[in-house]
Formats: sequence, C-alpha cells, structure tokens
Amino acid sequence: MKKIGFLSFGHWTASSQSQTRSGADTLLQSIDLAVAAEELGADGAYFRVHHFARQLASPFPLLAAVGAKTSRIEIGTAVIDMRYENPLYMAEDAGAADLIAGGRLQLGISRGSPEQVIDGWRYFGYQPADGQTDADMGRRHAEVFLDLLRGEGFAQPNPQPMFPNPPGLLRLEPHSEGLRERIWWGAGSNATAVWAAKVGMNLQSSTLKNDETGEAFHIQQAAQIRTYRAAWKEAGHAREPRVSVSRSIFALVDDRDRAYFGSERQDEDQIGFIDPRTRAIFGRSYAAEPDVLIEQLKKDEAIAEADTLLLTVPNQLGVAYNAHVIEAILIHVAPALGWR
Repeated sequence: MKKIGFLSFGHWTASSQSQTRSGADTLLQSIDLAVAAEELGADGAYFRVHHFARQLASPFPLLAAVGAKTSRIEIGTAVIDMRYENPLYMAEDAGAADLIAGGRLQLGISRGSPEQVIDGWRYFGYQPADGQTDADMGRRHAEVFLDLLRGEGFAQPNPQPMFPNPPGLLRLEPHSEGLRERIWWGAGSNATAVWAAKVGMNLQSSTLKNDETGEAFHIQQAAQIRTYRAAWKEAGHAREPRVSVSRSIFALVDDRDRAYFGSERQDEDQIGFIDPRTRAIFGRSYAAEPDVLIEQLKKDEAIAEADTLLLTVPNQLGVAYNAHVIEAILIHVAPALGWR
C-alpha cells in the first residue's frame, strides 16, 4: 500500500447530534480536515459528489480552497457524475483548481450512482442521444473531457479578437499540464474497468460493485483490478496506472471509538440492488482493535492489489474526531500493511 487518504461524503443535517448542520459547516470543515490530514502525514483528501442532496456537490470551489490551504496532500473526488457535466466548462474549472493546487488534483469521475431524484441530469439540461442510455451519455461526456485535457487547439480564432491570439486553433484556458494522467474512473463492473483502462484512466473501485460472480466482495474487486491491469497492459500505455479502493475502517483505540463503532460491526458483505436490473454487492466495514484489524485487512485481496486506500470518514462527527480516526489508522495499522 503506497498511499492512504480519506474520503468524505460531506453530509450535513440539522440534528443536534451532528457537527455539520449546514452546507457551510460541511465545506469549511472539509477544508480543515484536509489541512489536518496533511499535517498527520496522510496522502490524500477526497470528496464525494452528489446532487439534490445535503451533501457535497459542485466540487471545484472546495478543491481550489483545499489546494490553496495545503501544499503536499493529493486532492480529489470520488466521484463526479459525468451525466451532469458540461465537459468544456469542467475542463476550465479543473485546470484552474489544479493550477491553484500546484498539480495535485486526482479527479475521480464516473457515470454516477443512484440519485435522490429521477433522472436528475435532465434538470441540468442533458439527455441521452437517440438510442443511448444515460450511462452512454456519461461516458461520452468523459471522453470529451479527456480530449480537452490534452491541451490541443480546436476552436477557430476570431480574425479580429479583443486581445491578440497565439497562432493556430485555440484551446480552453487555463490548461494544466499533466492533469490528463490524473483522471480516475469509478468502475462498478469489470466491463467499465476495462473501458477505463483502454482510454487511459486510473481506476477507483468503491465499497460496492456489480455482483458478477457471487463471490465475496473483496475477491470480486481484486479480480476487477487484475482485469483492469491486464487491459491497461494490452492497450500499450506508456505509464503505470494507479488503482484505489475505498473502505470503512475504524481502529478502536479509545472509549470514543468503542462507543461509536464498537457495537455496530458489519462484518459481512451485503447484497442489494442499485437499480431494478443491477444486483450489487456492498463490502463489509471494519472496526476492531488494531492488532485484530491488521489481520483482517491482510486478508482483503483488493487492498493488496491496490496502491491507494481511501478511508471513508464520518464527517458529521467533526474535524477533531475524524482527524483522530485517520491518525489511528496511520499510526497503529498502516505500517503493518506496507504503507511507507
């Protein structure tokens, strides 16, 4: 395991038991947690993107703010639903945020997940082309976005511009060199993992995937990663790809940890349906004393296959406690998994 970061879903609620009671609370605390995680030595600060929900949504203001407040930690998403995105505007936003961060963005994108509303992308002005699905539309938006990040000119310049133009066709600005290689695809199936490899994206595999074989979640996920790496090699890309997996992991090191997570151990995978046609398998959570946790995680085949582990954090418990959760893993568990 080369890198360990956190992944926040960015929930807020007016409940008196929540420390994030508004969108402002969640955004500002997300920045503070990224700063704290960098100070602790974590490698990444990643944020989920949901629409029509009391969660983090439009990611680029947050990513830019985190980039301005930190200097080392990777900053990313897991994932941006490309069905909602204008690829051209997104390329400008991404380029600006990456330049502010000094080239530390790691953008996870995908076709999206189950939503709070029906076909929410339609409210954003998008609809699939005739004969295509919303998933096809999301992948098409992703392909356009990837092409734009190459930084090649495509737009015919005005012969009488307001300001002088460089020679040739114009590209979107600002352009951030190298960002194209730091785009990840959140794959829910083996087939989309293969597609991501062919087009040259890194792979994000979450805590759920399509149940394609009936085996344990971590075994299916490990097989997905191996399938992806084989497809990457076959595609002939020059660089080595990166692969991340997400897990809910809590080291029980004090009374707070035991009170929050000691009695709610989901030690088995769960089966459900993310839509009427797709049977999915949801990976187990881990909560145990560090020595027990280490032995459990060593048996997780997908963690062994990946180079990056993202720890999902309970953001509504506040910055201080979430920093403690991250620190406990980094100190008591991660070294035994080969981190650094």
